[in-house]
Amino acid sequence: MADPYFFGYGSLVNLATHDFPDPRPAKLKGWRRAWKHTDLRSVAFLTAVPDPDSEIEGMIAHVPKNDWAALDEREWAYNRIPATQSVAHPLKQDVEIAVYAVPKDRHKAPTDHHPLLLSYIDVVVQGYLRIFGPDGADRFFATTDGWDAPVLNDRAEPRYPRHQQLKPEETDFVDDRLRRASVRVIQPHQQKEADGLPASFKF
Repeated sequence: MADPYFFGYGSLVNLATHDFPDPRPAKLKGWRRAWKHTDLRSVAFLTAVPDPDSEIEGMIAHVPKNDWAALDEREWAYNRIPATQSVAHPLKQDVEIAVYAVPKDRHKAPTDHHPLLLSYIDVVVQGYLRIFGPDGADRFFATTDGWDAPVLNDRAEPRYPRHQQLKPEETDFVDDRLRRASVRVIQPHQQKEADGLPASFKF
């Protein structure tokens, strides 16, 4: 029987956010990332979208005993999609690899009411910096669409449940790349209660 693995391309690249065994760098061909909002969540988040000309880096990790329950709960707004033939990895044994993605008919553009969270971006970029270095983190930005979306600066009171403490140089990297991408950052005082963004939510 093939060993079950997942391919992570966002927060799952940050190994501080999970303890799945045997994490390995890998590449997913035929996909890229995009920031999207759906009616299933209050904020925008990363999803993978098909793109035959693109390849993205990420991490694979083992799902012991084929027990997907915890990961399915974490990725509850996504569909789990077979992707074994699209993933280049260093493993020698027979594996089956899945990737999580939001169905295309549930995609919506982020808005000021449903922005990206800076605490979430921080976690994702920290993961890429630590696994793939600055060049790999730059490739993350280059292979991700949707940087024209608004970003809520929630660092002082992180709303992302798996937020991490960044080193100063990691924070500087994130801020610099967001500036280069001309990302519009919304400060907390600009968010009104009427915007409907709760202080906490199931991410």
